[in-house]
Amino acid sequence: MLTYATIVLASSFAVSALMTILSRRFAIRLDLVAQPQVDRYHQRIVALGGGIGIFATLALAMLSAMGLALAMNRTDALTSGVNQVGLDPKDFLARCHEWGILLLSMLILFSMGLWDDLKGLGPLFKLAVQFGVALMAAYFADVRVEIFIHNRLATALMSAVWITLLINVFNFLDNMDGAATGIAIIVSSILLVSAVASGQILISALALVFIGTLLGFLLFNFPPATIFMGDAGSLIIGFLVAVLSLRTTYYQQSQTGPWYPVLVPLLALAVPLYDFVSVMSLRLSQGKSPFVGDTQHFSHRLKRHGLTDRQTALTLYLTTLCTGLGATFLYQVNLLGAILIFTQTVMILCLVAIFESKSPGLPGGSA
Repeated sequence: MLTYATIVLASSFAVSALMTILSRRFAIRLDLVAQPQVDRYHQRIVALGGGIGIFATLALAMLSAMGLALAMNRTDALTSGVNQVGLDPKDFLARCHEWGILLLSMLILFSMGLWDDLKGLGPLFKLAVQFGVALMAAYFADVRVEIFIHNRLATALMSAVWITLLINVFNFLDNMDGAATGIAIIVSSILLVSAVASGQILISALALVFIGTLLGFLLFNFPPATIFMGDAGSLIIGFLVAVLSLRTTYYQQSQTGPWYPVLVPLLALAVPLYDFVSVMSLRLSQGKSPFVGDTQHFSHRLKRHGLTDRQTALTLYLTTLCTGLGATFLYQVNLLGAILIFTQTVMILCLVAIFESKSPGLPGGSA
């Protein structure tokens, strides 16, 4: 099992790194670059094509998996080798239509994001497309929450809201070198632990491919970044984090035990969700559009306290780890332990809020 996991992770990492290099060259030739703006801290021109490499790697991995499943279904030798990790090619083939819908959803989000990077699109149009894609994935690919509610349409609508929320959460997080990428790696790793614990081979494999892809991109996106992902990348990242959070089994693993492991995604995503809610609240209270960029994110406030870009990124990672690691223990504690973990998460967010409240004044203006 560990050998196969290592191969999947290393392969996606290597392909992603290569695709990122090619994407950066492609972006520079097409003048697909990010210019310095008042709502961004970078003061230099940076290639803006990382989403191309991210999407290409993920699409290649998913298409390869479907092709391999077809080959294994026809070749007993291949099938017996893969069965050692508990993967049934026939089960995967039966779910190929779901993977096809996920791939189509990613393609739509990628295309819209790339067009937005090149030409710019209105926020309401983007939000409508995001929700439409989320609803399609939730209803037709079963990317939906099913706990306690058994109405397909109701759960699909609820899940579509969650998916759309996370798409925008990670789009908001993409405001500083390495921020969205590193946090997505940490959150996905926490979800991977839950997927492995519940014996979900396919979801674990998808998480490994996703993590490897992000690590390959982070090589070039960690401060000082030489390439940005743009909306073409951030929309896909938010979508896949949402997919992993919804398709990972939490409650079924402990049907005769506690229910609170279902809170794993909420705790793992506590810091990104806090940043999203706080920034939205600030903009609305100031009479600004919630979709207009500014420098009021947690990362921006850390910068104004004198941290370097790398220190800022590492602080974001550590804060996310503090809440995410607590989430991994929800399977092992009683109700009191779960309350303590939840309380600890709230206290961490309170510390962040206190720290932010003492932040120096906002430089510049909104975009």
